[in-house]
Amino acid sequence: MLSKIVVLWSIFTLSTLFTITAQPVVYKNGHQLLQIGGHLALYTDKSNKLTFDAVKQQPFLASTQDVPNLQITPYTQWARFSIQNLSDENQLILEIEYPIIDDITLYESLPDGSTKSTRLGEYTAFKTRGYDHQNYQFAISIPTNATREYYLRVKAGEQLQLPVYLSTPELIFEKNNRRELIFGIYIGVILAMACYNLFIYISTRDNSYLIYVSYIICVGLTQVTLQGYAFRFLWPNNSWLAMHATVFVPILNGLTALAFIQNFLHTKQNYPLGHKLLYAAFVLYLLCFIPMFLDMYNYAQIMVQMDAFLAAVIAFVVAYRISLKGVSAARFFLVAWSIFLISIFVFVLRNFNMLPYNNFTYYALQIGSGLEVLLLSFALAHKINMFKAEKEASQQLALTISLENERLVREQNIILESKVKDRTEDLQATNLELNNALNNLKDTQTRLVEKEKMASLGQLTAGIAHEINNPINFVTSNIKPLKLDIADLRSLLSRYDQLATNPDIQKELADIELFKKEIDIDYIHEEISSLIKGIEDGAARTAEIVKGLRTFSRLDESEVKSIDIHEGLDSTLVLLRNGIPPDVNIIKDYAELPKIECYAGKINQVFMNIFSNSLNAIKTKKEHHNNEFISISTRQEDKFIIITIKDTGIGMTEAVREKIFDPFFTTKDVGEGTGLGLSIVFSIIEKHKGKIIVNSAPGEGAEFIIYLPLDITNHLS
Repeated sequence: MLSKIVVLWSIFTLSTLFTITAQPVVYKNGHQLLQIGGHLALYTDKSNKLTFDAVKQQPFLASTQDVPNLQITPYTQWARFSIQNLSDENQLILEIEYPIIDDITLYESLPDGSTKSTRLGEYTAFKTRGYDHQNYQFAISIPTNATREYYLRVKAGEQLQLPVYLSTPELIFEKNNRRELIFGIYIGVILAMACYNLFIYISTRDNSYLIYVSYIICVGLTQVTLQGYAFRFLWPNNSWLAMHATVFVPILNGLTALAFIQNFLHTKQNYPLGHKLLYAAFVLYLLCFIPMFLDMYNYAQIMVQMDAFLAAVIAFVVAYRISLKGVSAARFFLVAWSIFLISIFVFVLRNFNMLPYNNFTYYALQIGSGLEVLLLSFALAHKINMFKAEKEASQQLALTISLENERLVREQNIILESKVKDRTEDLQATNLELNNALNNLKDTQTRLVEKEKMASLGQLTAGIAHEINNPINFVTSNIKPLKLDIADLRSLLSRYDQLATNPDIQKELADIELFKKEIDIDYIHEEISSLIKGIEDGAARTAEIVKGLRTFSRLDESEVKSIDIHEGLDSTLVLLRNGIPPDVNIIKDYAELPKIECYAGKINQVFMNIFSNSLNAIKTKKEHHNNEFISISTRQEDKFIIITIKDTGIGMTEAVREKIFDPFFTTKDVGEGTGLGLSIVFSIIEKHKGKIIVNSAPGEGAEFIIYLPLDITNHLS
């Protein structure tokens, strides 16, 4: 029995609902502008797949709101209504004043049983619309005293409302003209403030104004997007941007707003915690891009609205805390932000149908954002006045300080004049002492350079004496046996001379043969040839040494000459031969080089100093091996020849390597070196407009790379 009652009650309720929704919209005269949202019957297709015929069989619920609010939903929404035309107007306009609907289709049931459908929305280009307007306008034709049934199919990713108007084209046009006039005034205010603050930025170069201009533009662009003007004028052919702009643009608006608040209120200095909270809201705004680009549009809308609410609260709290510190900018911001928050509050209450959909609630957000922009512009202008006042105070303080400094300067001048006089006398005396010290230093330096030259000359002389002494000793030691051999030959020749006076020639010849055997005439011939050869070798060796000395010294070539650089290397090695240990190999890798223009004697001095250092580095090693060497290689690159001298000595540290060309720097013990050898090398190479590079590490030997120009005359000019 109870179940029957429930069924009957359900049938009665449904029939009541159908009776309610069946009440048509009655259009009586052509001067009516009807808002027919309260006459709609609504149905939600949660499958998003039902066809029009299937939807007609579903139970619709009557709307209890003049502007049905369908919230943010991923489902397809249907609205059913009937229109009875009792006026003389046959051509009417059905307008849905909500331009951000993604997909909207109007179905009309015709008298012959067929259905006519018109599909609009942001899913397609703007030019496909029948009317050049951002609102969705459908032309409907109803004869007088006739009734037509209509269905609306709508789908949107954002907050969905259905403010539906019915009237003649003229009245709809008149209504929209009023809307566009007011919105034009709003956009004019936005653009004027943007241009004004941009001009101030160009004048002051204060980044606060540039950030504020960005924020103003984003505020205006947000309203342009929500009112549908962006799709109509800015991107009419970009459906993707049209459908996503209601998320994308508010995100940009929020980001620029947070950046402006941080800059305008100096939150980093005035309220560090608030500064971090604003950064957190900044990150939350950025996270909204993720569902947007993943086409999770409904979630993106919800996230944006939640972030906007959270950021608005944080901004209000931060401004309030900073205003308590006496910052006037925060007070200006609180007033402007409060007005803007009130407009948002009105807008949200309208979206939730807690306030009616009327002109006030329709324009609330525009009024609030416009007043906010104006007040914040006044605040920034006040900031200029503050800067001006601070500047004037600073200038006055600077003037006072300048006058005081001028007085102090006058008083100090008298004292300074006497002190300067005394100090000048002291400086003159000190200058005289420094000149004497400089002269003494120059004399000392000259003596040290001469000492270095004499040390090198002594080392060279000792080597030359030893080198010449060897072949001379060889010649000397060969002279005595050569005299003895010559004496025996003279005796033999004397016997031959006596043959003419000796009657017994045969006997004398036999005696001569015995004498030949006695003196071993064959050995004497061989010995004489050997001794003469030794004397020749000794003389040639002596001549080689003298030639090397002459080549090295180049005493007759003090001017720039064209020389073979290999001759200079070889002559230097000849003079140093006595100082080269037997376990050190000299490795030569000479390339074919042209003659170069240089001061030959000075270049040979460079080779002498570097070879001497290399030999000293090898001799200093604690452990010697049979593969110790000094390698010399030459090559040509462009207009330079490159001489590389590498040894297997003890090497040097980085600190030593950086100082080896400094005058008087030496690693030898006191009294063993002047520290001028490599300094002289550097000055000679610098005089030739060349360069020297040293590569070395402890235990890895040293490598000297010398760059000399082929023609020094061109480089000297």
